[in-house]
Amino acid sequence: MPDEVHEIIDARYRDLIIGSAELERLYAGCRWAEGPVWFKDGDYLLWSDIPNHRMMRYQPDGTVSVYRADSNFSNGNTRDRQGRLVSCEHGLRRVTRTEYDGTVTVLADRFEGKRLNSPNDVVVHSNGSVWFTDPTYGILTDYEGFKATPEQATRNVYRLDPETGNLSAVVTDFLQPNGLVFSPDEKLLYIADSGASHNADAPRQIRVFDVLDGKTLTNGREFCRLDDGVPDGLRTDVHGNVWTSGGPHVHCYAPDGTLLGRINVPEGVANLTFGGLRGNRLFITATTSIYAIYLAVSGAQTP
Repeated sequence: MPDEVHEIIDARYRDLIIGSAELERLYAGCRWAEGPVWFKDGDYLLWSDIPNHRMMRYQPDGTVSVYRADSNFSNGNTRDRQGRLVSCEHGLRRVTRTEYDGTVTVLADRFEGKRLNSPNDVVVHSNGSVWFTDPTYGILTDYEGFKATPEQATRNVYRLDPETGNLSAVVTDFLQPNGLVFSPDEKLLYIADSGASHNADAPRQIRVFDVLDGKTLTNGREFCRLDDGVPDGLRTDVHGNVWTSGGPHVHCYAPDGTLLGRINVPEGVANLTFGGLRGNRLFITATTSIYAIYLAVSGAQTP
């Protein structure tokens, strides 16, 4: 029944969902599924299975295969404006780009001469700049990477300039910066702080910043605070609503920060992405499994 899948909190949520659409479990067998990214031109979904050290591929006919067996404990993934895969790797503590011929280019692995912590999630601006978060999850234990002592004094959000290759820290005051996403017009950047995963007193919040000239951030403030779960991956739809993971749910927030509704999922949700032929199918990475549900709204995302 729809009421079992969707929790309607604000009437506006009804316009975003399809009441007859079911939550489908597409695949099970992961240890910690993360980083989903849709390839419209190839008609497939890629995601990371971090502890299993691999990346997986799902095709709409139900076929699931290993895309990359040695993923360096990859986590977040996206595509740049040329359609190339951009990935965050816990294992080698770097951000990479997979070229058209399959070769891997290292985009960033150090800041001010010191190794990054463990890049987590990544987005690409229309000007080609690469923005990513760098918490310490991949070096806390040997489960999602390799245990190590951080070399960076803080857990930052970075911007990689597409012309100069310079890496700059655009935010430095997060406990654990995690998922991030631009608004459809790229005037805002939403960033999740998942520090409550290891500190029960930390705020379970998503912050939002104004983006100036596609280069710098200003006017940081709280966008929303989750009452259930810890915010992780997030996406925006074409109307600017923010869809985020948190506990066994996908939470949907209006651009004004009002919680509109939730999708209830049988497992803890880590991340999500819009995909499918019309961009209106929400793919959800949730602990051991991949789920999907059709919505009445499409995602606002790169190719």
